[in-house]
Amino acid sequence: MTNVAFPSISGVSGPPPIILASGSRYRRELLERLKLPFSVEPPEIDETPKPGEAPEQTAQRLALEKALHIAQNHPNALVIGSDQVATVDGLQIGKPGNHANALAQLQLVRGRTVLFHTALCLVDSARHANNPQDPLAIQRDTATIQVKFRNLPDDELEAYLRIEQPYDCAGSAKCEGLGIALLEQIDNDDPTALVGLPLIRLVSMLRRLDYHFFRPAHPKV
Repeated sequence: MTNVAFPSISGVSGPPPIILASGSRYRRELLERLKLPFSVEPPEIDETPKPGEAPEQTAQRLALEKALHIAQNHPNALVIGSDQVATVDGLQIGKPGNHANALAQLQLVRGRTVLFHTALCLVDSARHANNPQDPLAIQRDTATIQVKFRNLPDDELEAYLRIEQPYDCAGSAKCEGLGIALLEQIDNDDPTALVGLPLIRLVSMLRRLDYHFFRPAHPKV
């Protein structure tokens, strides 16, 4: 497990520990924005889509499986699971892995709209162990982002890939970096969902569990 150190935000009694069930550096960097203490533990699960499973269902199932896999070994933690599946005209797009595959992806999606299904799951291990039917034991949500890619020629796509080398990103474009120049339009209510972890939705889930983000420096008397 990789520990990420932050100043404690707890009051008299500390909040339950947060664990990010992911090996993604992008999700880790996103979660760091919230200035919360958390640790990282990548789950070892099979991420192969099931036969006949819709892309959105795949993302939802894997987000849940990731969180539950880690939660079973941490009975008092809040475990975050997330997964993203990208599709264009129903064809699933994975991480390219190398330059040739990335170029082929960008050639495929240029001038077209890609759907990024980003699923989020938050498991309260203690609640789930005591009462699995508690609606706050497992919270789930999915953000679907529509992204229109610019219709760019091969030489510009090649130049972009040489600069940023986004070979570990589904869709082969880092929207948080130079990849934003490949995009014509993004339609979503949570910009972090496209990177891989919907922070607006996550904050809502944590607040339902009375997890505090801000505490007044001088409480009112």
